[in-house]
Amino acid sequence: MIDALFNQPNYLAAKKTLDAVALRQEAIASNIANLETPGYQRVDIAPTFQTELDRACSSRDASQFASLKPTLAPDATAQPNGRDGNTVSLERELMLMSQNTLTNALETQLVSGTFSKLRMAITGKS
Repeated sequence: MIDALFNQPNYLAAKKTLDAVALRQEAIASNIANLETPGYQRVDIAPTFQTELDRACSSRDASQFASLKPTLAPDATAQPNGRDGNTVSLERELMLMSQNTLTNALETQLVSGTFSKLRMAITGKS
């Protein structure tokens, strides 16, 4: 029963998304720390991660989630803000940090719901 609970596609997707949220927070912190570093290229989660996560969610196959791992990559869409070649925009990073915080709260609630189900099954109390 426990394996079935923790191998549900919704739980696995939420767990992988939390991994990506934690990594994105590190990327945002790095981007802000290098705001004035000449030539610094903004980094974010590799775009292939979202594509692979969407594919795994569509297939609902638990084995596809096992191979997913978010990685950082330079943001090819970011444009330099000045002559120094730095592609970090403080306003954009702060907006992404807010979005990331909301995503973290949502995904944490989803994962916590799974643990609540397990606790209720063990204790008989909600």
